Amino acid sequence: MSSCENPDHGVSVLDLNSDLQQAQVELLSAQCAVHQLRLHYSSDDLARFGRRDVLHKSAAAAGALHQFFSDIEKRIPAGKPSASAIAPTVDQIQQGIEWVSQYLQEQRDHYAPVANPLPPSHKATMWPYFSAALLDQINFIELQGARVQVPRFFADVRALGFEPPQINHMDSLTFLDVIVFNQDLSERALFHALVHTVQIQILGVQRYAELWVRSFARTRTHFTVPLEVQAFFLASKFSRAAERFSVEEEVLRWLSEGRY
Repeated sequence: MSSCENPDHGVSVLDLNSDLQQAQVELLSAQCAVHQLRLHYSSDDLARFGRRDVLHKSAAAAGALHQFFSDIEKRIPAGKPSASAIAPTVDQIQQGIEWVSQYLQEQRDHYAPVANPLPPSHKATMWPYFSAALLDQINFIELQGARVQVPRFFADVRALGFEPPQINHMDSLTFLDVIVFNQDLSERALFHALVHTVQIQILGVQRYAELWVRSFARTRTHFTVPLEVQAFFLASKFSRAAERFSVEEEVLRWLSEGRY
């Protein structure tokens, strides 16, 4: 019998945790989609105008998932606190900020030599929302199914008792003025990534990393970090083609209102 099997049930622990991690990724995607609904519509509007069959099925699915995982949570053996219950120290937060800022610069330098300027067609689509000067600075690369390498410091983060964000399922990652797409470039993913380039230019790399790390340390979910919330919100607004707006002005407004 393999040492990775539970002797009581013959369960492969490696397979179990692999399946569990994949389910968590899918749940995070679903949670992100629901978070977007919350940003755009009130509960009253959803109840009044949403399709009843979809609402009932969604509520039933969410209820079943809640019951399933609540039952599992009650059975988890008592022991050391979970990663979500541990508050990082001041020194750990500062170390995280340094790790993230260095990672952004390192990955920018890694991909820049093989990245390409944005095609004129994509610039034309984005110029109502971003300055021509910014769009001229941007380079991108499509990994087409390959994935950005997981940061080496994630192992150190886990060793400290915390769970880092999952970046493998993200459509794109913004490394200063270089955007890396895990799959192919899409307009919505490009817009989302460009919002981050504006945030970085206005805030600076160090401040951007600080706001990201401090927010993630509080929420433990990447899409509830305000920097991400704004990128998701503006990308959704762009995809609806409701109006033209300046992303730079939106970032400056959120900064002045202390929303980061």
